[in-house]
Amino acid sequence: MSGKYSVKLKTIVEEHNLEILHTSADYETKLISNTEVNRPALQLSGFYNYFDPSRLQIIGRVESTYLELKTPEERKSCFEELMKFDITALVLCHGAAVFPECIEMAEKYDCNLFTTSEDTSGFMANVISSLHTHLAPRTTMHGVLVEVHGEGVLLTGDSGIGKSETALELIKRGHRLIADDAVDIRMVGKNSLIGTAPPLIRYYMELRGIGVVDVCHLYGVGSVKPESAIDLVVNMEIWDDNKAYDRLGLINETREILGVTVPSVTIPVRPGRNLAVILELAAMNNRQKKMGYNAAETLATNHDIAVDNGGF
Repeated sequence: MSGKYSVKLKTIVEEHNLEILHTSADYETKLISNTEVNRPALQLSGFYNYFDPSRLQIIGRVESTYLELKTPEERKSCFEELMKFDITALVLCHGAAVFPECIEMAEKYDCNLFTTSEDTSGFMANVISSLHTHLAPRTTMHGVLVEVHGEGVLLTGDSGIGKSETALELIKRGHRLIADDAVDIRMVGKNSLIGTAPPLIRYYMELRGIGVVDVCHLYGVGSVKPESAIDLVVNMEIWDDNKAYDRLGLINETREILGVTVPSVTIPVRPGRNLAVILELAAMNNRQKKMGYNAAETLATNHDIAVDNGGF
């Protein structure tokens, strides 16, 4: 599927350690904006209806065996017809022998041509996964993302509410910072969100009265992480005496980000509350719910059973 995001072809080549046979004049700036790939078996046999040249073209053992049965002139014609379409790139898998006619046509039509020793199915799976990650729908949110007990916790709330200070206390307690102030979020699956920091401010944190600090340098590499799934959204707000807050946890709040529904809790902030401990508890409780246990629901069920039995 084509989208509004793109990734450099060069990035994909480097990620998958592809061997370069020929690169086009625009190789350094060539972009891929399609998450789908294509094995051009039908195209090599002459069928070009519904052919999409923007897809990465992959030749495996089946296509190579088919081409081996052709004469040199027939192979040349096959590759010429394919490369006339200005395809993004052609990758030969399984360490298959490179046909001279293929290189000749790649040079003639200035087509990107690569090879890999990786199995065709394995390479396709890896490159599709990589493209889905690079081209995933994304947004940027104001907040702080930390990993607490293995759970990605996104702290949101008004500026100055204490998100960074709370994250700093969590870091001191052994948890890890992913992003402060701005969180880049990508939807990498139907129900999966990944958050990271913009490269320019990665691992930096701003604290009012102190300024900008480098968390990685201050607390070591164990205190940071490049990216994390977003498992829980915690909205921090000033305590409002006129607002009724959930005290049992029977209300399952959610937050929708990029169409993905994420569990959410609202934490009221006021002097004297140990927010780091509360967030640790929120993360562990969220993890427990995912494993099938909900303390609030269990308490409510036990209460109902006790009432039905005539007392506590």
